[in-house]
Amino acid sequence: MTELFAERALLADGWARDVLITWDEGGHITGLRPGADPGRAPRAPGPILPGMTNLHGHAFQRAMAGRAETRGPSHAGEDSFWTWRETMYDLALALQPEDARIIARHLAIECLKRGYTALCEFHYLHHDTDGHAYADPAEMSLATVGGLRESGIAVTHLPVLYARGGFGEAPLGDRQRRFHTTPETILEIVRRTAARHGTDPLVRVGLAPHSLRAAPVEMIAEAVDGLDDIDDAAPIHIHVAEQEKEVADCLATHGARPVSWLLDRVAVDGRWCLVHATHLDGSETRALAARGAVAGLCPTTEANLGDGLFPLLPYREAGGAIGIGSDSHVSRDPARELALLEYGIRLTERRRNRATDMDTPSVGGTLWRAAAAGGAQAAGADAGAIALGRRADLIALDGAHPDITERDGDAILDGWIFAADETPVDSVWVAGRWVVGEGRHALEGEAATAYRRCLARLFAAA
Repeated sequence: MTELFAERALLADGWARDVLITWDEGGHITGLRPGADPGRAPRAPGPILPGMTNLHGHAFQRAMAGRAETRGPSHAGEDSFWTWRETMYDLALALQPEDARIIARHLAIECLKRGYTALCEFHYLHHDTDGHAYADPAEMSLATVGGLRESGIAVTHLPVLYARGGFGEAPLGDRQRRFHTTPETILEIVRRTAARHGTDPLVRVGLAPHSLRAAPVEMIAEAVDGLDDIDDAAPIHIHVAEQEKEVADCLATHGARPVSWLLDRVAVDGRWCLVHATHLDGSETRALAARGAVAGLCPTTEANLGDGLFPLLPYREAGGAIGIGSDSHVSRDPARELALLEYGIRLTERRRNRATDMDTPSVGGTLWRAAAAGGAQAAGADAGAIALGRRADLIALDGAHPDITERDGDAILDGWIFAADETPVDSVWVAGRWVVGEGRHALEGEAATAYRRCLARLFAAA
């Protein structure tokens, strides 16, 4: 298939009717003809939208979704991100490369079926279970990327620099033994992963300093310099200011808040994605927006972990770019992320319809356009909009779905994001390749069976 006819399509310059979309063998859009005759082109089952990038995730954590929702006996009612992390370590210390591949494939299929067409994998599970490097130091990266790509999803792989157990010179704990890297070793993983997937146009490899508590700015600068020698446009992601404790520790160690400390010492620009950035003051909010970086927001995980709320409205007013991710994968649905992003503001301000602007008064329309564009930027991909030269990452909704039918324009997105309990996504194309049709993926049965068997092995003693 190299063409598609849609009665309604959200193009880069707005909604259009009777659109004939064509693309080349590389999956890039070569033609957009509103008001066209369909001819023999396949017809979309409903409205066509640009696919969404899931800009932040740790694929292996899909296996623990819903398994950290019981208060631990030693937590005395004080469960937090820091206690959740212990459950994550239990899983991280049990996984084998084949487990990582199976979990990643199943996750990617779930994401595709809900409208994600690309995924950024923030990957810090590097070594064997005893903490020693594999014969190929990129073993876990290659297993994870392989599983993701089996699904057909586009991948931006971000091997993680993880050198410290906290601010200052705190060493990694024993339960973090699979994570340890230096600038030199993480760049070797980047090189090996890029070399293995060098002929695949749907794999991009970047770098992710885990956080300021795990990677001092001097190490970050060294790693970024090395990355520039490999690919000076490669994406760079970092966790920052997710937790109040992180902010307090940074202030105690450096006398500055995390985002200020980072921006003052590192040349953060449009290549960067600052994930979470939950706890910003006003000056940090404006400074981050001015750098052109993307704020990577993961509302369902941030709610699940009790992180807090990102200052979306002042950040957007300052011109800041956003994208969304599923992080720990307690949800794999972009509509749910966007709804929660808006609902957090409504609950705080006790007002409605907040994440809009004068040009697009629809909340759903505003958020989908912003997150699709910001996600593509964070992935380092020529996607995020239906426009000439962009990758043909497309999703088609079911025009007969009860929350889509009898709606037009941005009201379609409002219906999906704020009303649909079941996804209305019918079909998905990644770089022009049809990977989901009638709500089904060709590998979903096989992948789900393998995933269930994987869970049985991992949690047999639980």
